[in-house]
Amino acid sequence: MKTNTLNGWPRPATQRSVVGILMAATAVGSMGLAAGGLAGALLATEMTGSEAAAGLPIGLLVAGSAVSAIAISALSLRTSRQAGLVTGYAIGIAGAVCVIAAAAAHSFVAVLAGSALLGAANIAVFLARYAAAAASRPAARARNLGAVLFGAAVGAVTGPLLLGPSERLAAALGLPRYTGLYLVAVLAFSVAACLCALIRSSGGRETIRRLPASSWRSATRTRPVGAALATLAVTNLVMVAIMAIAPVHMSGHGHDLDTVGLVVAAHVFCMFAPAPVAGMLTDRFGPARVAVAGGVLLVAAGGVSAAGDPHSAIAITAALVLLGTGWSAGVVAGSMLLVASTPGRERMWTEGLGEAAMGAAAAAGAPAAGAIAAAGGFAALSVAGACTAVLIVAIPMIMERRPARRRRQSDPREVPVRVHCPQAPPRAGTPAAPLHDVPA
Repeated sequence: MKTNTLNGWPRPATQRSVVGILMAATAVGSMGLAAGGLAGALLATEMTGSEAAAGLPIGLLVAGSAVSAIAISALSLRTSRQAGLVTGYAIGIAGAVCVIAAAAAHSFVAVLAGSALLGAANIAVFLARYAAAAASRPAARARNLGAVLFGAAVGAVTGPLLLGPSERLAAALGLPRYTGLYLVAVLAFSVAACLCALIRSSGGRETIRRLPASSWRSATRTRPVGAALATLAVTNLVMVAIMAIAPVHMSGHGHDLDTVGLVVAAHVFCMFAPAPVAGMLTDRFGPARVAVAGGVLLVAAGGVSAAGDPHSAIAITAALVLLGTGWSAGVVAGSMLLVASTPGRERMWTEGLGEAAMGAAAAAGAPAAGAIAAAGGFAALSVAGACTAVLIVAIPMIMERRPARRRRQSDPREVPVRVHCPQAPPRAGTPAAPLHDVPA
């Protein structure tokens, strides 16, 4: 059967193959994210002797993610999504190696530099969900987007569970104990990059023209896109702020590393495992309502975290499970709102901007989380996170005033392609679909 390509990804003949590869790459690549999200906070506290520094590595990671989101989106436009994902993982490998060397040399500044480079791999993991949506017909986008996020649950849960074993591996190699997860990251990102490279054989290359600046600027000014960006930013801000300090908070109250790893694994599992369900709910009830449900879960997580016994692993686990589930709902709803609100040829720009918004919000919140926790304790941080999550309830009011959909204008510099669809062949005189995506 002849393979048709759209947005650089084959469809519909090899759609399941592409989504399966993306799921596998995301599952393996997400194992490396535990290095920056968990080991980074512990390594910073050990090197500086202050909890106030715990949020700095993850803060630099999300700042690097914000910059990488725009850069990788631009690279994907010029080449292909596959090239963008592979490049992101390659930069992440360099970042993990930098952190390992810096920790061995007792250079905290270099540790922060390596953490920033890890942001590129972080973006590669999360941009894969948009790649899956771009490889799908409109009716299957939410399901496939959620499927790729679900794939991340496998590696994301395994990563924190390797905290104890990787510590022993690092000690056996004569390295600082918290660099073990960075060794795991080097291997995980390498395998993920190789998997993404396999997609080249599944379909042809695309021909892409650079979009004018006015094109993507106009796309970001619409109310639905603004609501989507706000949902993604606030959701990630609350989750990152609390999780930047949670491992240190648990360690300070007598929980051993194996317990910390298990609790964090439960949280991360709930970030990704409910994604397919969130996708189906988004299709059924709309992204605005699912975003509000995610906000309610985040508020509940902050309340349970603030009121729970810090010595009880069960109480902390309950709070972090709610936090992860709320994040899943918010990210799926915000992502689908972004995809549905943007014309196909402008989607890569808004996808990158969405990841940049998430990274920028978290970059500002993670260091602030360390300062709040140092001044008022983990309970004060949890209350602040719950109050911030309340902002998400404004999404329905924004969407109720949604303006009329803009008429899509063709770009003479864009090369269109026709997509073969046996179920609904195009009628005579029907214009070809835009290059970058099938219209929603």
